[in-house]
Amino acid sequence: MRPDDWHLTEDVDNFLARAGDFLRSRPGLHVMQLTWAERVRTRTTDAFGAETPVFGVLERAGEARATFYRLPPGALGLSPLTPEQADSLAARLAALGHSLRSVSAGHSTATAFAEAWQRHTGAMPKLRDTRLRLYRLGTLTPPEPLPSGRGRVLGEQDLEQVMFWCGEFAKAVGEVVSIDADSWASTRYADKRYTLWETPDGTPVSIAGMNPLIGGQIQVDIVYTPAHLRGLGYAGAVTAEVSRAALAAGARDVVLFADLANPTSNALYQRLGYRPLTDWAVYDFSRAVPEVR
Repeated sequence: MRPDDWHLTEDVDNFLARAGDFLRSRPGLHVMQLTWAERVRTRTTDAFGAETPVFGVLERAGEARATFYRLPPGALGLSPLTPEQADSLAARLAALGHSLRSVSAGHSTATAFAEAWQRHTGAMPKLRDTRLRLYRLGTLTPPEPLPSGRGRVLGEQDLEQVMFWCGEFAKAVGEVVSIDADSWASTRYADKRYTLWETPDGTPVSIAGMNPLIGGQIQVDIVYTPAHLRGLGYAGAVTAEVSRAALAAGARDVVLFADLANPTSNALYQRLGYRPLTDWAVYDFSRAVPEVR
């Protein structure tokens, strides 16, 4: 496979014209490709700073076979690749002088690319400790019994409350991000729709978000309950509510990521009807240390 079989573009509309049908054919495995293409398409041109996101399509006989995106300042995301495809992409990006800080994909794809990138550039890959599993919803099975209270979809009038909860979530997962009225629109949290679980007296106890409908699919993205309120059924209730909202919004597929280090959440999602789709991995790259002679 030749490295120049990869078509690179900074035009996201061109990328989607070439690869859209391919991505939508397996939306679960392509969730990050679809999500970031949509974010780049709908955000302002300066949302990513001075550098422009790059997209790529591997084409054979006029058909898309694989894709990637590269976000500033060097985060690479991949659709499933064979080792040969991963090597051809690494060769192409290295020849063009692209620098990479990380690669994320299904575990086997990320590993194949990390090894190829090391061969072509000498960059040393390090597997992140956080291990994720991607789930897809089968038949939604709400928990029984539900905790007392109700689910409520949050609207524009709830923005202050949404920002507070997203800030709490970001701190809990170690994400360094400013979330306030001035920065909100530029964060990854701004394009989501949120569902809150609140107790009968109106006290909010758990929140879940979902991304927009893209390619017939919705990703549930953030589920958060404060530590002192966990174990009371609130996370299961709010996840069931946001999953129901996703289906009501027209999603044929509903997916979410879970941290494999948290067996409680993984067991919860499976009780709700989510089934494993693939394990996910992220490698960070650093330059090789020159040998001292």
